[in-house]
Amino acid sequence: HEKQYNPYLKIKFVITGVRMIKVILSDRTYENDIHPLVKAFYPKESVEVTDREDLDASEDITGFIRMDFDKNILCIRADIEGRQHQTVADLPDLIAEKTAFKNAMKRKLYKTLSFICEKELPWGILTGIRPTKLVYEMLEKGFSVDDIYDIMEKEYLCSREKTVLSIDIANRERKILHDMDYQNGYSLYIGIPFCPSTCLYCSFPSFSAERYKDRIESYLDALEKEIRYGANCFPDKKLICVYLGGGTPTSLNAGQLDRLLGLIRQQYDFTYVREFCVEAGRPDSITGEKLEVLKKWGVNRISINPQTMQQKTLDLIGRRHTVKQIEEAFILARQMGFDNINMDIIIGLPGETPEDVEDTLYKVGEFGPDSLTVHTLAIKRAARLNTEKENYYSLQPVNVPKMLELSMEFARKNDYLPYYLYRQKNMADNFENIGYAKAGKEGLYNILIMEEKQTILAFGAGALSKFVFYDENRIERVDNVKNLNDYIERIDEMIERKRDFLLRNPQLLNR
Repeated sequence: HEKQYNPYLKIKFVITGVRMIKVILSDRTYENDIHPLVKAFYPKESVEVTDREDLDASEDITGFIRMDFDKNILCIRADIEGRQHQTVADLPDLIAEKTAFKNAMKRKLYKTLSFICEKELPWGILTGIRPTKLVYEMLEKGFSVDDIYDIMEKEYLCSREKTVLSIDIANRERKILHDMDYQNGYSLYIGIPFCPSTCLYCSFPSFSAERYKDRIESYLDALEKEIRYGANCFPDKKLICVYLGGGTPTSLNAGQLDRLLGLIRQQYDFTYVREFCVEAGRPDSITGEKLEVLKKWGVNRISINPQTMQQKTLDLIGRRHTVKQIEEAFILARQMGFDNINMDIIIGLPGETPEDVEDTLYKVGEFGPDSLTVHTLAIKRAARLNTEKENYYSLQPVNVPKMLELSMEFARKNDYLPYYLYRQKNMADNFENIGYAKAGKEGLYNILIMEEKQTILAFGAGALSKFVFYDENRIERVDNVKNLNDYIERIDEMIERKRDFLLRNPQLLNR
């Protein structure tokens, strides 16, 4: 069959003895579609993409997959660790039906990998971080539930369970957003890139609050310039949500928090603000004095994030606080009148078992948070859990699917409803992160950022502003540098990036 071809695209996958999967492309057009799908089947292996046709003879090659395209004909031949698979298929016309072509190609690749690995993925060929956005858009266009089930199963090979979950969440999001008048508003994100310590799994831009304490005031000076600039960006739009994330915003001392929150309230019209949220994620960063500052400036939602209630795991992942401190911080916040408190947990942490997760859920349930976000561990490239993975190889989590099942059962029994969902690369068992909330306690900013329905003006190191063009159904992004010192020294450039973008897109100011 190959002799009849003059293929314009050849792809080989080689799994080496060091668990390296090489993806060899003669044309990298589909690299962004192929790489994450391979990674979904082989989450613990490195995946290297190259355009080299020759193979290193010193490599311990245990198998390969080769894909040959000749216009609209696809040939896949695979032989990995003794398992063989071959298929030839016609694809839709590449020029006239580009999306259908890519989905058909991914389905064939999925079925090949599924056969070889002897497993299926709960989300099928969907590898993006916002699978519910697809369902949301179908509902907005008037698709019936039966139509959505059919499309998700046949086009995307998505499991029935995940489709049901997506429809449930999308319907809840639609109701919340339709009550918000989001198109006539915008939201603010303000990043504080400081933490008491860096967690083992974290890859966010964050800096030790202790080590960089001499730079915090300089950072706030730069941030103040950006916040003041932003106050004049959208004079005719309603500010809907303000979200302080990080890092850990409560790594700032009470005086610094007071300065920052006071500036925000003074510079922006809060008439229409429905959510003013501050991540107080680390219990060891929470004090009564800081909570008083949050109350003073009208913060109406906070997060206190244990991640786990197992002390041995907290010690391992570098949280540097105790289970007792989690309890004390939550009780203190309740006593001071905070009636919308979120808690985060992570399933799939090193060495944990379903019994550990069950115990964590039980203890969290005793607090009675207003919302609960259940994250599935995603091992990022820059996280120490990846860069130092040889130190944690023996601490693999046990039965992550059971952990997820326990969290869903906990949510159902305690009247928490799923209201947003997103995925990340390299997630344990290819699952997802789900936000649950009591009725009326949903995190509005979480919905806006996940469904990308509203312009978000973002300030701070590593912050990413998103500008939504409703009439054109597109989103443009303007980013800030991540490095702390670069941000401080180049703050005028960060402001100019936004100013230049808005000058080139005046239509954003009219709605």
